[in-house]
Amino acid sequence: MESLYLLIPLSALLVLLILAVFGWALHRGQFEELDAEGERILGAEPAGLDADQAAAAGPHQESMHPGTRSAGM
Repeated sequence: MESLYLLIPLSALLVLLILAVFGWALHRGQFEELDAEGERILGAEPAGLDADQAAAAGPHQESMHPGTRSAGM
């Protein structure tokens, strides 16, 4: 019974914290244009590596097709 004196206020604080984070995300526009984000991942392939990124990636990753991964990765 004594544990309820601790658990009820903690659960109320947790609910308030969750509501505060949800309100913050809603205010920052995190839930706007959800359909556009779903369509974005289905769109065209991303641009390939530029010269600087290709040099840093090394010869192994330059020859890989963008949609495939090697077994070691």
